[in-house]
Amino acid sequence: MKNLKTIDLFAGIGGLRLAFEKYNCQNVFTSEWDKDAQKMYEANFDEKPYGDITQILPQEIPNHDILLAGFPCQPFSVIGNREGFADTRGTLFFTIEEILKAKKPYSFLLENVKQLRSHDKGRTFKVILQKLKELGYFVHHTVLNALDFGLPQKRERTIIVGFKENIDFQFPKPVGEYPPLTEFLIPENEVDKKLFASQKIVDKRQTRLKKEPFFPSIWHENKGGNISVLPYSCALRAGGSYNYLLVNGNRRLSEKELLRLQGFPEDFKVVVSYTAMRKLTGNSVAIPVFEAVAKNMIEAIENKKIIPIIKQLTILDSTYEYSNSNTGTR
Repeated sequence: MKNLKTIDLFAGIGGLRLAFEKYNCQNVFTSEWDKDAQKMYEANFDEKPYGDITQILPQEIPNHDILLAGFPCQPFSVIGNREGFADTRGTLFFTIEEILKAKKPYSFLLENVKQLRSHDKGRTFKVILQKLKELGYFVHHTVLNALDFGLPQKRERTIIVGFKENIDFQFPKPVGEYPPLTEFLIPENEVDKKLFASQKIVDKRQTRLKKEPFFPSIWHENKGGNISVLPYSCALRAGGSYNYLLVNGNRRLSEKELLRLQGFPEDFKVVVSYTAMRKLTGNSVAIPVFEAVAKNMIEAIENKKIIPIIKQLTILDSTYEYSNSNTGTR
């Protein structure tokens, strides 16, 4: 199978699309309601996404082989209120369900925050998996971390993959290392002065340090006010405060650095404000993670090695998790 067709739902600025385009997939439909994301998407893909996906009849969406969707994560995030399906945005999963039911693509990839799996004591995730299986999909899921796939960002995401047949599919194994921050940070003398924190904030951070800092580093302030000095970035967040991540304890990440930490290409155009870019990159995906998943998905589809029925019970509910002993993450 060549040039598999994808659709890009809740597309953001196109991270999932880029991951699958690396393997010659052709995107045939895009939906994204955020106006700033639409501007970025159009500037980089010469295509303005359709708006609110709930206003589009599933039957009107083009036929496709793989459905891609990073559906809104706020209802399940530890940063949000974690209302899940009680939150209107949480019900957008059921919009995906209706599209899968109507268009019957061979495969799908869904991604969300790590906490999706534990929300409401696991009941929310159980409902999602059950709905997908009722549609006739063989479902695989795991949590992968950007730190394990060549990016200096601790970003853990739940990934759900499904196929219409019980084909042999495995999630990619972690690389187990990431490049140093020096490969992602721009020189200090090239940083816009507006990105430097006030002296009051710098002094406040330094007084809270419990260990001697090292450089380069990214200083992270958690919800409790504790400061960690790290050789990588904690997860970029759409709703994070302006100063929760500070490079070397004194400045914010630039637009270019935010994009690099998510694995976007160097020529990716920025056509919105800095405030908008913080939100958009925080909502985006770590592209190298999904390139690795895309590669394994496409190889599995092309090889189409069917797993014998006797093995189905052990495969359907298996969860593939990998840990990196160097980072202490899962």
